[in-house]
Amino acid sequence: MNEEGTVAEARETEMDETLHGWWSKSGELTADDFSHWVSARLAAAEAAIVKLSAVQGRRTLENALRPYDEAVQQLSLAGSQAGVLNSVASDRAVRDQAQNEAQRVAQAGTALSLNRAVYDALSALDQAELAAASEPTRHYVQRTLLGYRLAGVDKDEATRHRLAALQERATRLSLEFSRNIQEGGKKIFVESALELDGLPADFLSRHTPNCDGHFELTTDQPEMQPVMTFAHSHALRERMFLAYNTRCYPQNRQVLLDLLGVRQEIARLLDFRSWADLATADQMMGSAANVRSFLDRLEMASREGAEREFALVSDFARRRDPAAKLDAASRSYWYEQYRRTAYAFDSQSVRPYFPYAQVEQGVLATAEKLFGVEFRRAAATGWHADVSVWEVFDGSALKGRFYLDMHPREGKDKWFSAAPVVTGVRGRALPEAALICNFPGGEADDPGLMQYSDVVTYFHEFGHLMHAILGGHTEWAGLSGFATEGDFIEVPSQMLEEFFRDVALLQSFARHYQTGEILSAETIEAMKRAGAFGRADWMRTQLYYTTLSLDLHDEDVAKIDPEARSQRLYEALQPWRWIEGNRMYASFGHLIGYSSNYYTYAYDKVIALDFFAQFDAANLLGCDAAARYRRLVIEQGGSRPGRQMVRDFLGRDEDFEAFRSWLGEEFA
Repeated sequence: MNEEGTVAEARETEMDETLHGWWSKSGELTADDFSHWVSARLAAAEAAIVKLSAVQGRRTLENALRPYDEAVQQLSLAGSQAGVLNSVASDRAVRDQAQNEAQRVAQAGTALSLNRAVYDALSALDQAELAAASEPTRHYVQRTLLGYRLAGVDKDEATRHRLAALQERATRLSLEFSRNIQEGGKKIFVESALELDGLPADFLSRHTPNCDGHFELTTDQPEMQPVMTFAHSHALRERMFLAYNTRCYPQNRQVLLDLLGVRQEIARLLDFRSWADLATADQMMGSAANVRSFLDRLEMASREGAEREFALVSDFARRRDPAAKLDAASRSYWYEQYRRTAYAFDSQSVRPYFPYAQVEQGVLATAEKLFGVEFRRAAATGWHADVSVWEVFDGSALKGRFYLDMHPREGKDKWFSAAPVVTGVRGRALPEAALICNFPGGEADDPGLMQYSDVVTYFHEFGHLMHAILGGHTEWAGLSGFATEGDFIEVPSQMLEEFFRDVALLQSFARHYQTGEILSAETIEAMKRAGAFGRADWMRTQLYYTTLSLDLHDEDVAKIDPEARSQRLYEALQPWRWIEGNRMYASFGHLIGYSSNYYTYAYDKVIALDFFAQFDAANLLGCDAAARYRRLVIEQGGSRPGRQMVRDFLGRDEDFEAFRSWLGEEFA
């Protein structure tokens, strides 16, 4: 990284302000400003479609596919930034307008996906020219035409109108569900400081009693996670658990049921048995039946290990406390306590070695070496003063920009995600992307001490970021960055997680924030051993989320009771006792973005671990696999099918063995 003091020399002349919906001449974005900006993008998209439709005679890549792709680029630009501002804008009016604009962009996207004239034009592309075109271009055309058919473009006019209305309603319900999560944080009150026993010293120092002598905690991640992991008080953990898992109940219950009904009707109009079959039709997995077969493999692979883990932890807990409650609010706590004894590893002990600023530097330095790039802090402004802007260089070539919005604030989305900002197209626009996270820190008196799981999350999200930037130089906007099959998109993020386990890499940035002491190799090894314990239990949790998302979209919604289904699946897959009042489904945000396809995380974990096994453990960042991975996977964006990228990098399809070994791995 090269910050040249505090920030690098400004390169504002290289940035096109029209590409950024948060830019305002007055310096303060208004709802009207953003609406006008989106309108300009939609007008540009419409102009491209008019241009395409006006062509007479032979359909070529230049007069048909090019204007179609220009429309895709404009809709992507507007949709991406509507999503970002809906998640991060401090002004409620701007957030509300961004949500309205997201709805408007989605309507335009639906109209394009059901535009029979555009479909006919793309279907009529000159076959000789197409046969001579690049492989990515042929892949783009093939995938685009499949997408049109899956949208229902070949249905009669009345059905297309009904599909458009249903898609509009689905978008509105999805936005409502997500907004409720974003703004649905809760507070809990602690009457006695004794209930805070076990929490880290830096956590306690930031929480002082109010005038009534009570302590106030929120369900935001930097407060919820330490309570669930470290608080000795089961009563406090249970209150936090229920507050966190009911923060969008009851409002999201009916929203979800309505959304499931709309999705079910869309699937049936398109002649699919269920939404789950429709949602997998253009994915690597192919069908809901294939997903269930994969989940059966995961269930068998994890069952014995999970039973063994629970037996060890539950026996330990009962020896420590015969009255211990082994419920969903106790899982993280008792795993932490067991690891302290069995592996001589206290996860609180490493938090001082992971202050936010150092972790950021470490993640960036790791990515620079792995991908052969350089990050320079830019003088450009983002949507908030807390946002830092970075430019990505490959030698002297500017490859793109990214935005880091990394700490909680009022009105901001509560989760951790990577988001496209500007869709990159070779020769037309540089790719830009953002991380929207909620890590500790962000205030002058808070070093932002992170748990090691937070550091893994940072690596994970940065994998998405590099995919967007380095994969954002394709010929077509529709192939740029994240534009892979949805069930390949978590491979780059989960692959980068594995780098966190390397001792030399960790020691390059894991230093005590007060003394500068480097985290010892012995502690890192203990952390790795402790981290390996619990993987089977983690997989059972993934199975729970995955099966729930699949079942909700694979069955008749009229027969679905989300409470009963959630509890039944939980009790079938988890040994920790269910807690009455748990309504986690109402804040399960992945039901919006992934719908039935939450299996992506587990499926891509299998691929990612096989990818990581190709790296030289003695030279992770400089081995041949690093350059091949960038070239054959990351830089491709969506230019090749996910299955082909797996074969290009591995020389074969993924093997389950690397995952099976990881799942049962134990460090002696």
